[in-house]
Amino acid sequence: METRPLGKSGLSTAPLVLGGNVFGWTADRATSFEVLDAFLDGGFNAVDTANVYSRWIPGHEGGESETVIGEWFAQGGGRREKTLLITKVGSDMGEGGKGLRADYIVQACEASLKRLQTDHIDLYFSHFPDPETPIEETLEGHQRLIKAGKVRACGVSNYDGPGLDAAMNAAGGDRARYEVLQPHYNLLVREEFEGEREEACQRYGLGVIPYFSLASGFLTGKYRNEDDLKKSPRGMRMKELLAGRGLKVLAALDLVSAKHGATPAQVALAWLMHKPSVTAPIASATSVSQLKEIMPAASLKLTVEDMTTLDDA
Repeated sequence: METRPLGKSGLSTAPLVLGGNVFGWTADRATSFEVLDAFLDGGFNAVDTANVYSRWIPGHEGGESETVIGEWFAQGGGRREKTLLITKVGSDMGEGGKGLRADYIVQACEASLKRLQTDHIDLYFSHFPDPETPIEETLEGHQRLIKAGKVRACGVSNYDGPGLDAAMNAAGGDRARYEVLQPHYNLLVREEFEGEREEACQRYGLGVIPYFSLASGFLTGKYRNEDDLKKSPRGMRMKELLAGRGLKVLAALDLVSAKHGATPAQVALAWLMHKPSVTAPIASATSVSQLKEIMPAASLKLTVEDMTTLDDA
């Protein structure tokens, strides 16, 4: 399996990162274990989660995904050693547990390590900007964890171009350097990354692992008309994607998919993998069959003509 460097962190990932947001939520414990095992067996290594997953569900308090992954690690068999573990800090965990203060970053990391049943996190993300905390303090918190050996490298999600500039200018000495950006980016939603964020990543040599790589399932081709919106609870969120470029993008995916004997999801992920500024997209799977559909994207070779067809749409 090809591996790609994550910026200047010294870490490397296979071309696809497994999203752990579904673990302990739409994928139960047993299914999550099966998906994680199949992912490693497929030659991949990076698993992305966050302390807040899945606090938005009634009855959940956050930490559900990390707990499932930790229980999976506890089975042994080299699972932890084979996994590039990514998690995040900063989202609201309730009772004042949010933000990017240095002391809170350290406290939240300890809680994540306990849930994950490991002694270190490979890549630790600031999940969202914290306007109430100076970036210098945030980076000092990350550096304390790196110095203690509890984190190997840190990254940032959802920062804009100026935010990245401020963070990079503040790095050095007792302040960590962000090495990876996790932006919202896919074939349909491009303005969130292309432009100042992409330029900043190229300027600073940052790795890029986009989330919502399949536009919450829209780019699988599952939703093509009003009736299709009834197929899942989140179907109504797809209504706005059907308008504008949505159907044109699906038509381009169909065209390229037919040419390669691939699925729209595989092509949408491969499009991201072929972007020079992208290291590896993140995609989730709630079953082994879903995972087996998306993993071949890593070996799908798109031509210049394919990329142009998709870009133009």
